[in-house]
Amino acid sequence: MQLTPDETTVFTLWGLGINETVVNTWIVMAVLTIASMLVTRKLRPDVPPNRWRTTLEVIVTGIQRQVEEVSPQSSRHVLYFSGTLFLFIALSNLLLVVPGFTPPTSSLSTTAALALSVLVAVPLFGISRQGIGGYLKTYIQPSIVMLPFNIISEFSRGISLAIRLYGNVMSGAVIAGILLGLAPFFFPVVMDVLGLLTGLIQAYIFAILATVYIASATATVKKSDHDLDSEREHKEQDR
Repeated sequence: MQLTPDETTVFTLWGLGINETVVNTWIVMAVLTIASMLVTRKLRPDVPPNRWRTTLEVIVTGIQRQVEEVSPQSSRHVLYFSGTLFLFIALSNLLLVVPGFTPPTSSLSTTAALALSVLVAVPLFGISRQGIGGYLKTYIQPSIVMLPFNIISEFSRGISLAIRLYGNVMSGAVIAGILLGLAPFFFPVVMDVLGLLTGLIQAYIFAILATVYIASATATVKKSDHDLDSEREHKEQDR
């Protein structure tokens, strides 16, 4: 039984083997791009929305509400990033119903790449919000002793994101393969339904966790009581 699409080479390009993970990732990106272009090609106030546009607006609005609840600061910029993660992971898992299609999220290389994008995005959002000095200061909060622990925590977030998504998708594929051998006519239908539900849940969890990490990086560091008292004293002296 094939456990990961990395094991299958679809074609060779300039001497480089292109495996099933890369090809299926291109397919997911193409479907998302083409669908977005088709739905929004007549995006004008004088054109009444059709059911596809309404569906897309409901999805985007729902994602935006979730992002605003977690990260009210610069929610639109976070929406672009977290929303893209959710749509990519969700569609990758939903295409599981297509015969012969293996979700690219069942490959550790894909989940690691998604987690790496979160690791890069978190400091970028934090620096854009607080500046380089303000963001780096968060690594020594509440004291400089916490610096190595905060750095380790930052990297462990990405590792946990990758392993969690890969483990859940891969476990579903393994269980489906076992049940397929026991009862090839009944269990596949049940596992496909459960796989779709699990895929949507994993896409939601991954996007929400990415939003939470970004929100924590962009949150303004709360001043201590000592700092507030010092500011009051300086103000009184200026008067």
